[in-house]
Amino acid sequence: MLELQNICWTASDGKDVLKNINLTIDEGKLIAITGPNGGGKTTLAKVMMGIEKPTAGRILLDGEDITDLDVTQRARKGISFAFQQPVRFKGITVRQLLETAAHEKLDKESLCVMLQKVGLCANNYLNRDIDSTLSGGEIKRIEIASVLARHTRLSIFDEPEAGIDLWSFQNLIQVFEEMHRDLQGTLVIISHQERILNIADEIIMVGNGTVMDRGPGKAMLAKMLEGEHQTQKCCSRKEFFHE
Repeated sequence: MLELQNICWTASDGKDVLKNINLTIDEGKLIAITGPNGGGKTTLAKVMMGIEKPTAGRILLDGEDITDLDVTQRARKGISFAFQQPVRFKGITVRQLLETAAHEKLDKESLCVMLQKVGLCANNYLNRDIDSTLSGGEIKRIEIASVLARHTRLSIFDEPEAGIDLWSFQNLIQVFEEMHRDLQGTLVIISHQERILNIADEIIMVGNGTVMDRGPGKAMLAKMLEGEHQTQKCCSRKEFFHE
């Protein structure tokens, strides 16, 4: 489905953030990308979405070279992205955002279901502007609901647990499981959270700008919990899991 070939990305200060990454994201999988802070995970996700353009390498979607396509063009091809710190849209209501994402008018019942899945009451939020009156946790949940509304073939989430309270996080796990089961799309989730890693089909470990390891979710998580990666110039368990 999505293939990254020899991807490199260099920051404006000259730091090599991604170093010759080769990666294939298979259709229909729930894939978790984890690893130490500052290792290149978020940059990798932004390169997949087209927010950042690689300084070298190619990105293929079903064999088509999309390296030079921007965010809007990739969105049209069915790729969604949920930011770690979502963008606010002054003058746009929650209803308008969800309907824009869905490309159609939605009845209140459908909107209620979407918002309920992320722990919000439609009556309290549908007509609210997406502005500074919303907390970080509220805007994060609304953005996740907008990804649900799009039903895209590839959805990328950058640390979706950030700013989410415990009750909503437990619901969020169920949302990811339902998306994986019912929407028949591919999910890529950047996360340190053990409970998210626990539901992944595959875990990819990124550190120091490279793919350090990858494998079936349960097996990879077991290796991490046993501390086998601590000897591979990686990080401790506490750096992996926000405890």
